Amino acid sequence: MVLGIPKKVLIAIAVVLGIGIIYVMGADKRASEASGGAGPTGCRMEVTADVLNVRSGPAENATIVGKFKQDAETDALPVVQNGFRQIDANRWAATEFLKPLAGANCG
Repeated sequence: MVLGIPKKVLIAIAVVLGIGIIYVMGADKRASEASGGAGPTGCRMEVTADVLNVRSGPAENATIVGKFKQDAETDALPVVQNGFRQIDANRWAATEFLKPLAGANCG
């Protein structure tokens, strides 16, 4: 017991707090995905791979900085280099696994 509280109760509280923190940290990403429509560039893409790595640069050996699941949607830029489309600053994904949504202006 710590401060008169059983260890199992403290562990349960820590787990709930951890889940809450993770949920709050991801809230801004969910809000941007839920906004729908194309972003400022007018380019909106859908992921066709089971899991798509997002890299720090337009190369297969660039550092992985994120991932998208299949059917995820994201804004993108009309910039393509070495088979990678720029998603955002320092965020690139393989074009072969991205499909423009209907009406998207992706260049």
